[in-house]
Amino acid sequence: MTTKTEVSAKVDFSEEMSEWIEAFDDVVAADWENGTELLNALRVRAREAGVPTPNELTTPYRNTIPKHDEVPYPGDRNLERRVEALIRWNAMAMVHRQNKKDAGIGGHISTYSSLATLLEVGFNHFFHAKYGEQPGDFIYFQGHASPGVYARAYLEGRFDEARLGNFRHELRGEPGLSSYPHPWLMSDFWNFPTVSMGIGPLNAIYQARFMRYLENRGLIEKTDRKIWAFVGDGETDEVDTLGAISLGAREKLDNLIFVVNCNLQRLDGPVRGNKRIIDELEGVFLGAGWNVIKVIWGSDWDALFEKDHTGLLLRRMEECVDGDYQTFKAKDGAYLREHFFGKYPELLELVKDMTDDQLAVLHRGGHDPAKIYNAYKRALEHKGGPTVILAKTVKGYGLGSAQARNATHSEKKLADDGLAAFVKRFEIPIPEQAAKDGTFYRPSQESPELSYMQERRKELGGYLPTRTVPKSDFKAPGLDFFKDWLVGSKGRNVSTTMGFVNMLNALLKNPAIGKLIVPIVPDEGRTFGFESVMKAVGIYAPEGQKYTPHDADMLLRYSEKKDGQILEEGITEAGSMASFTAAGTAYSNYNVPMIPFYMYYSMFGFQRIGDMVWAFADSRGKGFLMGGTAGRTTMLGEGLQHQDGHSHVLSSTVPTCVSYDPAFVYELAVVMQDGIRRMYENGEDCFYYITMYNEDYAMPPMPEGVEEGILRGLYKLKPATGGAAVAQLFGSGPILNEVLQAQEILAEKYGVHTDVWSVPSYTEVRREALAVERWNRLHPAEKERQSYLQTVLAGTVGPIIAASDYMKSIPDTLAPWLPGRLVTLGTDGFGRSDNREHLRRHFEVNAASIVGATLSKLAREGKFKPKAAQKALVELGLDTEALDPARA
Repeated sequence: MTTKTEVSAKVDFSEEMSEWIEAFDDVVAADWENGTELLNALRVRAREAGVPTPNELTTPYRNTIPKHDEVPYPGDRNLERRVEALIRWNAMAMVHRQNKKDAGIGGHISTYSSLATLLEVGFNHFFHAKYGEQPGDFIYFQGHASPGVYARAYLEGRFDEARLGNFRHELRGEPGLSSYPHPWLMSDFWNFPTVSMGIGPLNAIYQARFMRYLENRGLIEKTDRKIWAFVGDGETDEVDTLGAISLGAREKLDNLIFVVNCNLQRLDGPVRGNKRIIDELEGVFLGAGWNVIKVIWGSDWDALFEKDHTGLLLRRMEECVDGDYQTFKAKDGAYLREHFFGKYPELLELVKDMTDDQLAVLHRGGHDPAKIYNAYKRALEHKGGPTVILAKTVKGYGLGSAQARNATHSEKKLADDGLAAFVKRFEIPIPEQAAKDGTFYRPSQESPELSYMQERRKELGGYLPTRTVPKSDFKAPGLDFFKDWLVGSKGRNVSTTMGFVNMLNALLKNPAIGKLIVPIVPDEGRTFGFESVMKAVGIYAPEGQKYTPHDADMLLRYSEKKDGQILEEGITEAGSMASFTAAGTAYSNYNVPMIPFYMYYSMFGFQRIGDMVWAFADSRGKGFLMGGTAGRTTMLGEGLQHQDGHSHVLSSTVPTCVSYDPAFVYELAVVMQDGIRRMYENGEDCFYYITMYNEDYAMPPMPEGVEEGILRGLYKLKPATGGAAVAQLFGSGPILNEVLQAQEILAEKYGVHTDVWSVPSYTEVRREALAVERWNRLHPAEKERQSYLQTVLAGTVGPIIAASDYMKSIPDTLAPWLPGRLVTLGTDGFGRSDNREHLRRHFEVNAASIVGATLSKLAREGKFKPKAAQKALVELGLDTEALDPARA
């Protein structure tokens, strides 16, 4: 305890402190970065001396870069202001006129209104379209700001007026503009789908990491390329937005820049009405190790700060919450004078020479090009980690009465007087009636504004966004490359997972394409028997391996390398999918046809990151999703949370996803070879979902002539012997073995002969049948075509009993073409912890259940005695009164 005597004996430290501060000021005056280095050194020394140091995760509510550290703005402010005004008008006109003539078509104008200056400073001075012969910067745009990006392309001459007039009109017989960034819909324009909140930021982080991966492996040149992600402050509530930011700092991704558009408003109200979102985000990003730059106040506040010698202005700012700031911008200058400055007489004195109109237009930093330019410049110069710029803006900036109001997000059109006011404010030279009609305006390409605009883009390498797919001379390995996996396992019990791992090992060693393979694992490599691959090519780690692993003396030791090939992501399916997206779109973004294989627990795939899979398809991504330990009954002991009986249902909903459920290694080999050929040699915009199993059994050799049937999804595996088939048995995955066993029981015990069919892909069979059915519907005067399903089943008789380790709805998709014939057995319901024998009996997909279902159906059709069928169910050990597993 400190006594009064000790307190009175303390020496006055103020004079020495002043000397320290003066010395620090001298250091900062020479170079502000030296000041940062000095502070860090002092903190280290303090910790060494046992002196506690406070952690500042929130700094004062003002700009990070003081005015005296700013560099002059390099561009022509007047011309840039004119260009921005023209873009604002055309963006607004595009949305307004569409809703005027097509009520309810939608569109958003408020997000771009807040973001315009942030984008324009980038377009004019920072966003490179290329670096020499290498691709340029990647920009993840805020999805709701798409009208502004379209309006800029219109001024650049990339779109004509008709195209701009077809915003959200994509089915009118001429080129349109998609609502948001969609590479699938505008394959020569957009690179990244971003409007599903949180996906853009997450993908941007892993894109920046994948860029370093390609550089460190020597697959692309090192350049100054940056990843820019424009993020809404409301979007940061999405777990995906902030969930992976630690990766950026951990891997020192100084090629990554987040720009958070802090317009303080969500869809319906303030983001943090009772707090300040900029303070919150500053703490989150600083705590995660990011460089944080705040751009809060515009240049017109600088004079007020200089006049305020007491710090009262900053104090008043820090007393206000975002709900207050939203109100200040929604009201007029008189309101601001009374309710902001009016709290303290000294602040009223500070603004006594300013009119209410001048107070009303005091800028936020995100609308000030000088402040933005300096923030971007410092972000580019920062080394050793990612940067986030927190830019304060106004949602609906410039939209008059709609500005900063809760309904701003829903604004699709302005009243006629609002349009006229907008034109007047931004000096758009069109008549009042044209303004009310939402008429587009583009001056001649020789005008000073557009000449300047074009020159800036020429200086930066061309237009953005733009998407190109270079010509490729890629040659896929032939099927003979996979010959070792076509001949069977010669009696050895192996799993399809191990077959895949062996094939992947061989592909990695292939001199032509081995370097292009990207194995991706979310911390389950050893579960899948991946040790040999991990040792062969190493796990990617940008700093190499700075420790000696405990298994260093073992053959299959854990190996991390700076040029490692495996992306071992840790326990994150979302992060792994983001890496899969970066790799699967590299053929377009980097001109390098990377081939990703993402292997994971199938249960934790589509149902956990389905939105990201959909965005991957939108991006025209390519690659292989390998769903391991698949099926509801195949994984021993794990129970409900791990047993997957529905991933093929979910995968079937994605138009470009080609799904297969191979039973045997030879099927897997045929599918993989054809997938590489289709995606990379032929350039098809699709990707593959393939399920793999951890059940070991003997793999048969590939029968002659079944390759086409494998790829089309259905082929006869084992015809009936000893008599004509009276029923057809379908199976896939490991359940095909139960089907084969049922075929034997039916023949030997009940004299019922059946054909067995392997169905590697119900989805592919259905899609082809639907395509043929559509053609027939649209060509009634021409000879009717037959689907593959109808063709291969022609001449077969009897019911079809289809057993699957997935929900009944998978085989049921073929029912329209098999009227009255199809009986489906599947694994609807929750999983259980047990072994395969008991699980398959519970879900009624074991051999006995298949036999029972066949006899029951034949009895209903008068081809087997009903009482004999009932007796057989008892003999087979089937509980006819058991609770339906779908509800158990």
